[in-house]
Amino acid sequence: MALPESSYERLRAAGCADEIAYVQACLRLFFSADRDAAGDMSMSGPPVDPTLSIVNVTDIARLNKIGTFVLKALSHVPPRDGAPELFQWLDSYRRRTVSMNSSCIMDSMTIRDVLNGKQIDFVFLKGPFQQHQLYGDHFMKPSGDVDILVSPAGFSKARDALRSIGYEVAGKSRSVWWVRFLGEQHMNRGEGPKPSTVDLHYRLQQPGSPSPRDTDGFLRRKRQLEIAGADVPFTSAADTLLLSCISVAKALFNREPCAGYVCDVRASASRLSAADQQAVLEHATALGLDDTLLLGLRAADVLLGGAGTPLSERATRILARIGNEDLLSMVIAPWLSSLRWPQRRTVLWELCGREPVRYLAEAGWAASADLSRRIFERPGSQ
Repeated sequence: MALPESSYERLRAAGCADEIAYVQACLRLFFSADRDAAGDMSMSGPPVDPTLSIVNVTDIARLNKIGTFVLKALSHVPPRDGAPELFQWLDSYRRRTVSMNSSCIMDSMTIRDVLNGKQIDFVFLKGPFQQHQLYGDHFMKPSGDVDILVSPAGFSKARDALRSIGYEVAGKSRSVWWVRFLGEQHMNRGEGPKPSTVDLHYRLQQPGSPSPRDTDGFLRRKRQLEIAGADVPFTSAADTLLLSCISVAKALFNREPCAGYVCDVRASASRLSAADQQAVLEHATALGLDDTLLLGLRAADVLLGGAGTPLSERATRILARIGNEDLLSMVIAPWLSSLRWPQRRTVLWELCGREPVRYLAEAGWAASADLSRRIFERPGSQ
């Protein structure tokens, strides 16, 4: 999700330190199990200071996809006067999310039926199904498309199956860069106010960040969720956490706001016991994603407060040269002009466990992808 240029420039000019702190306080309130022990917050909640720019607050929430988290956090505190436009915006955001995700769920069930009918092995990623698993609510974050993972061998067959119900590959995702290097294609159906989009994947990370060593394992480990009396294939609890951490790494590579993904990391990890967390670390290590996991956990601790788990203690070593203040800004406010971004190759080196052979392989793959993008993503190259 690229930042809209107008929002980016305005937020950059404003700095909006107070608005960032306010949104972070709301997120911490949402995740606080003991509302009376929420650090610098109390049951009175984070105050709506008259000097806050409500437009900046809503932009930060929108770009990070956390408007409903803010709304639910504020619902736990007594009603207050002031800033009625904030609550009106949050209510409108929630209603738009309900509408969008309801359509996404209906599209997902149609897609499930056609892929099952063609006997194609697949699993749903992220979206309303994940939100229900993590928060007990299908409508926490807006989901504008349906994400599906298939095996490389099943990619063409799945694409043909989706075409049979009216989906067509979006023009921009026909290029070699999309198919070969990203390992996905967007497929669209219909026009007007409620078009439907599917992101069909056979890879799970973009070049520039380490990819899982065994993507097909996400299919083997899937679980079945019951939705409206039907079984729906979804990622395992461990893989759900790993995918959220992959999304954080991808967003940081692209310098995009990702507080919504970081919330998913915390929600996923909080459902795991200490033994389960250790098992996830071992699982991530086998996939080559242990440092990606720890980066996601460190980001969650910085944004939402330390979880005090053994994995949180280990996570402090990831990108240790980046201070917590800078990492917080990288997560929730990447537009800040004062932010000191690390070089992408430095991040890749750490996420590869500082292993030279793996780093060179991933860096070479990223360089090839960049060359392909320059060639095939140029205007008029389609």
